Amino acid sequence: MCAKSSDEKCGQLVLPGDRLGVIEEFIPDAGTYVRDGVIYSKVVGRALMDRSTRLVSVYSLVTDTRVPRIGSTVLAQSGTVQNDNALMRIFKIGKTEVSGVYAGMLHVSDVHIRYVDSMFDVCKQGDIVRAKVVSDKNRVYHLSTKDKNLGVIYAFCSQCGFMLEQKRQDMECPRCKNIEQRKTAADYGQGMIE
Repeated sequence: MCAKSSDEKCGQLVLPGDRLGVIEEFIPDAGTYVRDGVIYSKVVGRALMDRSTRLVSVYSLVTDTRVPRIGSTVLAQSGTVQNDNALMRIFKIGKTEVSGVYAGMLHVSDVHIRYVDSMFDVCKQGDIVRAKVVSDKNRVYHLSTKDKNLGVIYAFCSQCGFMLEQKRQDMECPRCKNIEQRKTAADYGQGMIE
């Protein structure tokens, strides 16, 4: 059922970022997100605005599109690393490549069950990280590596760029002998990224 005041959008094709209504009028549902009290489409699809339940949804027209969801295990490459967080570019969900560019953030509090002082001891720019999506608040995927199977799976020397080898608690560059720290997954360096 389409809302009378929003008939121009109901059943219409909408794109990500298209305005659908406001939270005072509708309750956001599948395929939507809210920013500053305004409901927007999250996917390409058809808008459905139901006046009786006050729900606004977007039903995706693209069925093979993969986007990260809360609980998904993803592969990401670390970008800018700061003392308390690292920005990540998500490129795979499980074993499937994502359809688009998705940004993730790994905060120092979501890295390990033990206290971690600095993200510089967790990952460096360019590292490949396996993480779990724990939130998608504000259209940013918040990630966690609080599991033995999560963490850096491939790390690169910050001096020469060569792949680091795990030596007990430290990471060592076989080329320049530089020693670094990382929060690695249990299977560090094993397997292909395909």
